[in-house]
Amino acid sequence: MKLAILFAIFGLILAADAARQYTTKYDNIDLDDILKNQRLYKKYFECLTNKGKCTPDGRELKEHLPDALKTGCSKCSDKQRAGSEKVIKFLLKNKPQDYAVLEKIYDPQGTYKKKYESEAKKLGVNL
Repeated sequence: MKLAILFAIFGLILAADAARQYTTKYDNIDLDDILKNQRLYKKYFECLTNKGKCTPDGRELKEHLPDALKTGCSKCSDKQRAGSEKVIKFLLKNKPQDYAVLEKIYDPQGTYKKKYESEAKKLGVNL
């Protein structure tokens, strides 16, 4: 009985720890390959805009994107944070129309845009 309680407590601790950070399973995906390859880029964009099927990593991104925006990416790994900055810079510079579409879906009231505007300026990005 005591052993079962100990395993239950251990399981709760692991679950709580996992909730503090998003999975790093996809951290080694080459973002540059995706951003440079129009076919790959389009697949991810269609996934995020509900116009196409999602790869497992695309599904994971789509699932956690609202929470990441809400919490300032507090559950992101350093690599995920850097990747987010890279993708945002790319979108704003090269695909502003796609950025606008994503913004309408994930930030329709402009809440996060206002929240992150000063941070974006530090990165040299105008929202």
